[in-house]
Amino acid sequence: MIVELHLLQNFSPSCLNRDDTNSPKDCEFGSFRRARISSQCIKRTIRQHFARAELLEADHLARRSKRLIAEVAQKLTESGRPEDQASALVKAALAGVKLKAGDDNETQYLLFLGRREIAALAKLVDQHWDTLVEVAEKQSKDESPDEEGSEKVSSRKKKKAAKATVPAEITDQIKRCLDGGKAADLALFGRMVADQPDLNREAACQVAHAISTNRVSMEMDYYTAVDDLKERSHEAGAGMIGTVEFNSACFYRYANIDFQQLVENLQGDTDLALKTVEAFVRASVEAIPTGKQNSMAAQNPPSLVFAVVRKAGFWSLANAFERPIVPDRRDDGLSLVGKSIKALDRYWKRLGDVYGADGILAAAACKVDEQPEFEALKPSEKKNVDQVVSCVLKALANGGKSS
Repeated sequence: MIVELHLLQNFSPSCLNRDDTNSPKDCEFGSFRRARISSQCIKRTIRQHFARAELLEADHLARRSKRLIAEVAQKLTESGRPEDQASALVKAALAGVKLKAGDDNETQYLLFLGRREIAALAKLVDQHWDTLVEVAEKQSKDESPDEEGSEKVSSRKKKKAAKATVPAEITDQIKRCLDGGKAADLALFGRMVADQPDLNREAACQVAHAISTNRVSMEMDYYTAVDDLKERSHEAGAGMIGTVEFNSACFYRYANIDFQQLVENLQGDTDLALKTVEAFVRASVEAIPTGKQNSMAAQNPPSLVFAVVRKAGFWSLANAFERPIVPDRRDDGLSLVGKSIKALDRYWKRLGDVYGADGILAAAACKVDEQPEFEALKPSEKKNVDQVVSCVLKALANGGKSS
């Protein structure tokens, strides 16, 4: 089964997600310039909200870092192991599974590991402490400068030394303990480990870049900062002058979850998978990117939340906005949000008319604005987000039936 989430979210002036020039990200869609929030930004915000809002237990969350060695070593020192040896032994153990680290004890790339995986790795190093002491000493000797005093050791030589000295029994156990650790965010967003494909996890979730339903124009805020201690008798002028770009747009957001893949990634734990879906939907609705929020406070919740459970396949509704939405400027006319809702509603109906709705197992939608009234979405209308979430979870728990 597939869970799809469609959101319409109108932001006041903001700079939620910036590019390398500190400008709000944008893109071209339907031959018109649109505001954009990157998929990476949205996923990061959702992951942070899992913990901040306590939507999931800490043990079911992951950490992404190059500093895995320090994290595991800290757990070992907390259990009484010598601090000066802990990092060296963790480094030696990871080298045996091709997860190499530099002299600063940082891995070559970010590793996404569940907290249970980190705890299991610490326990494994503690269990094989004496053996790994010998391994670390041998690796250190093999990687030392040669007789001619060369300060460089080839990465191939380091890899060969590590593989040769870590017992196969230990490397096998390390691979087994790095099983995803039932980390919900890892199960959703996946993991790729270039040097160890066995540790890869196929993502159960897809998150689209959010794009504005309306054509967007960038604006510039010219600001000054006053020096509070500057005497009036001194030269007039600001202590600092700067500019920041911003925009205001109504975003269409889309994401989906492959529920079977999610259950598989969570080692068959269906209950945890259901909790993860709920957490994802709630975090998607509640979490807002943090860019320039202290200056702009664009804390605007979604105006529309629409969730679908289907047997298979995916329907992004982005093409409902191929032609940019323009608000009706009459006093009784529909706003930008209202016309965006109407466009999405109509496009949903057209897709159903053309492709059929037999694969749709459940649908639930709620909106903030009274106008416009739903048409095609009317049978799916709910009063609030709680009812939308409940409908999705019931459909998944009952194998596709919402009640």
